[in-house]
Amino acid sequence: MTGRGVDQILAHPRDPFIRENYVNVRLAEQVNGRIPRDVKFSYIWGAALQELTRVQSDARIINLETSISRRGAFVLKGINYRMTPENAVWLVSADIDCCVLANNHILDWGCSGLFDTVENLERLRIEPAGAGVNIDQASGPAALDLSGGGRILVFSVVVVTSGVPVTWAAKGDAPGVCLLTDLSDTSVDRITEQVGCLRRTGDVVILSIHWGLNWGFEILEEHTRFAHALIDKAGVCAQRSHSIPYLHVWLRLIPEPK
Repeated sequence: MTGRGVDQILAHPRDPFIRENYVNVRLAEQVNGRIPRDVKFSYIWGAALQELTRVQSDARIINLETSISRRGAFVLKGINYRMTPENAVWLVSADIDCCVLANNHILDWGCSGLFDTVENLERLRIEPAGAGVNIDQASGPAALDLSGGGRILVFSVVVVTSGVPVTWAAKGDAPGVCLLTDLSDTSVDRITEQVGCLRRTGDVVILSIHWGLNWGFEILEEHTRFAHALIDKAGVCAQRSHSIPYLHVWLRLIPEPK
């Protein structure tokens, strides 16, 4: 969530005003003292970089809850995040391979913000998943090659329960996110069919699901059922939840035997 005050302390800051009632850089400084300015891009990661180096992960996948853009009109939703493209190098500083975009902030600055985000990720050679210029790009996976053979297929979906307007859904040639309006067996079957069409022997499948209320710690029974169904039917190996805040997991992945 680098559009939430972090962008303002990097090398290329934008205006310190943040479109969120709870966050203001100047007010924070009045209470806590001066916040560092012009910090290194690696500053964002703190001790995480040492841990990433230690575990030697096959892939580094994050949920990017901000647009990378200078353009666009903000959507009237109360909280809107974006950061300057020049500061997006912070992703490269941690060798991020993939950014999942199916979340409740990627369209905070409209389609222009989404288009710029995808273009900036492509410029940095980082694979996007979960949002795009049309339904095919939004629903399709990011394919990451494994050094030992096989691939990691990263799918990304967002559920309406996380606060995403239904108008954000990608349709045909219309841009947007890969949106799920329910957690029914039909949704499971649709994902299973898509994974089955794209999966090869030796591939590992990760599905990022952005769902549930913000700052909630309770795992709903329907979420558990849906996740189990995806593991059992679609062969998904791992998934993440919006319910537990700021949970990002880097995994050492072992592909299926060939």
